[in-house]
Amino acid sequence: MHAEIVVLPGDGIGPEVAAAAVAVLEAVATRFGHTFGFQEHDIGGIAIDRHGEPLPATTLDACRKADAILLGAVGGPKWSDPNAKVRPEQGLLAIRKALGLYANLRPVRTHAAALGASPIKAELLEGVDFVVVRELTGGIYFGEKTRTADTASDLCSYSVGEIERVMRTAFRLAQTRRGKVTSVDKANVLETSRLWRDVAARIGREEFPEIALEHQLVDSMAMHLLAKPREYDVIVTENMFGDILTDEASMLAGSLGLLPSASLGEPGAVGIYEPIHGSAPDIAGKGIANPYATIFSAAMLLRHSLGLDEEAATVEAAVYAVLDDGVFTADLAAKGYAVSTAAATDAVLAKLQ
Repeated sequence: MHAEIVVLPGDGIGPEVAAAAVAVLEAVATRFGHTFGFQEHDIGGIAIDRHGEPLPATTLDACRKADAILLGAVGGPKWSDPNAKVRPEQGLLAIRKALGLYANLRPVRTHAAALGASPIKAELLEGVDFVVVRELTGGIYFGEKTRTADTASDLCSYSVGEIERVMRTAFRLAQTRRGKVTSVDKANVLETSRLWRDVAARIGREEFPEIALEHQLVDSMAMHLLAKPREYDVIVTENMFGDILTDEASMLAGSLGLLPSASLGEPGAVGIYEPIHGSAPDIAGKGIANPYATIFSAAMLLRHSLGLDEEAATVEAAVYAVLDDGVFTADLAAKGYAVSTAAATDAVLAKLQ
């Protein structure tokens, strides 16, 4: 097959890890007889520097025409003034909104070779395999914002339609996995969460009666994720809660550098695939960033946007194989020998070839 992929390297280590994922996708194309075209465009801080805005019209136009989008990372101290009117993260929020990408899938799967990198006891981590579905275009991040000398406010708002569509995504995903959905809210305090819980219960009861549904408050969920992570299959929650819980969940896998994500909309919409880690400006340009999360993101791109399940599984197996071989970047190596970004990428490419 032929596919056009837009690459948004972004800032910090973004260009380094994006290049690793592109190399893997090129290897997949060669091995399986596909042709992938790649176009690079700016987003985030580099776009502010070059174009005066975090999401240039040329970038958005290219993304609308693409079959899939691979993103590195955005942000950094150069653009971190909280009072700045234009910030790199605005580019991410804007592109998700413009493309209608309302569901962010973040799989968390532990691997035996990397358990030593986690601060959590190994016996709690064996066999952990769940996916967080985070609502991506509503809630407090997108609500009306005010700021005066003495006060500030951020409006958290959700509609029934916004909740329904992300719930259906979670339930459909559970149909392909172990058949359990955990909906996370703060219904004992927040009105938006009470609506969230009501809609979740109705969708589960009326449309997916075969799927087991449970409700959890976000504060107790934060404890359960560390105490009994094996119990979860698909976790669905609103925007801010999902942002926080998935960073916590990265400690189960051992590092943010192992966790990918997919931002999806309605069937047929172009998806964005990116590691959940940030731009890590402190190590940018040193050649030591972990490329595995971005390579896993490329596997999700193959599966969800291009329908290439075998190719996606092959990429995932290659990364797991190099982890078994002890090919660890600095975030995973603990006291052991750490390899470079290039060496880690080359190890994956060798497995693919």
